[in-house]
Amino acid sequence: MFERSRKGEHALLIQPHAGGPPDEGVLEEFADLARSAGASVAATVTARIDRPSPSTLIGSGKLEEVKAAADASGADLVLVNHPLTPVQERNLERALQRRVVDRTGLILDIFAQRARSHDGKLQVELAQLRHMATRLVRGWTHLERQRGGAIGLRGPGETQLETDRRLLQKRVEQLERRLEKVEVQRTQMRRARVRSELPRVALVGYTNAGKSTLFNALTGAAAYAADQLFATLDPTVRRIDLAGGGAVLADTVGFVRDLPHELVAAFRSTLSEAREADLLLHVVDASDPLRDERIAQVDQVLGEIGAGDLPQLLVFNKIDRLEDAQPRHDRPAEGRMRVWLSARDGRGLDLLRAALVEALQLRHVSGEVRLPPQAARLRSRLHELGAVRAEDHDERGWRLQVELALADARRLFAQAHGEALRPLLESALPGEDLH
Repeated sequence: MFERSRKGEHALLIQPHAGGPPDEGVLEEFADLARSAGASVAATVTARIDRPSPSTLIGSGKLEEVKAAADASGADLVLVNHPLTPVQERNLERALQRRVVDRTGLILDIFAQRARSHDGKLQVELAQLRHMATRLVRGWTHLERQRGGAIGLRGPGETQLETDRRLLQKRVEQLERRLEKVEVQRTQMRRARVRSELPRVALVGYTNAGKSTLFNALTGAAAYAADQLFATLDPTVRRIDLAGGGAVLADTVGFVRDLPHELVAAFRSTLSEAREADLLLHVVDASDPLRDERIAQVDQVLGEIGAGDLPQLLVFNKIDRLEDAQPRHDRPAEGRMRVWLSARDGRGLDLLRAALVEALQLRHVSGEVRLPPQAARLRSRLHELGAVRAEDHDERGWRLQVELALADARRLFAQAHGEALRPLLESALPGEDLH
């Protein structure tokens, strides 16, 4: 039985691919993931897989090539850019005599390093335990069945493996209960922000697109920002002041291609900041030659978490890396508005603020409102906002035809006689608890 080494910072990368030449962009991103986890890349091996081997993923000939490359490069860790079954992972470790980590395990390791908040650490641990649950048999010699025969040791007993699984399941259940409490607290905080009258904006985008740098530039905060994948893991929320009002801005975890589904599930609290926003700022690295592909990959993940239909404003960041690029605000006849800027040197931030005002005001509610005579103050506020399109009066009060920003309607709804606006809000926000 192979005894797993606790070392593992000098890595050999395996890049499986199906037919045709391997995608260099995919391989480079995987190398970036490895470096973000703290590993140095010793060697890289590509492996064409037409029919994945159930036992080792790659064929026996390629397995020998990987073993030779690992021996020659001195790699003490093998990273595979593909999900591995527990059996495949265990068999690869036995054959290569090295620790083997698949893509999901690598991303989990990075998340474990990045998590800073209490709930972020809980989410990481839960995801790791769920990933580990099917891998308890891989390579530990102490997980062998207890042998009977001696006096006092006869009987069925309990294997060390069964004990570990039972303890692991208890820990998973404990974490799930604690995260449910965290989710309740987050929901209460989000409801408080709704009642505070401020629209919600979430920064989303491919990892390392410059979201945290842009967040700091807009809010004056000091969120951690670095040129590495998954630099930001825990959500940070701040208020930003805009012409005519303000908004709540949330910085969220970056996405990558093929983000494991268990990570999406584990980070539902973090990603709910995006799912429940009024507007998404989709940040794109303008200097990335694969930026269109990155946009599509982020859109796919947004669809998976239930945020695919939310309004978006595309922010093309890092124009300081493009020759002769200037800040600009594009308003295409169809599709999403686009702002080109550099968060690092501040060029174009004024255009983004103007675009935010414009985009948030796109969400309007309109219809008829009946106000009783005692609602004169609410009527006055509607006139001050320029929301009244037509009005008449009878013995029961006023009948108004109004059109106003959703954020203003929410604010007025929380004030005296604001219940008159409920039909407008219910039509604009079907199914949402307005309180």
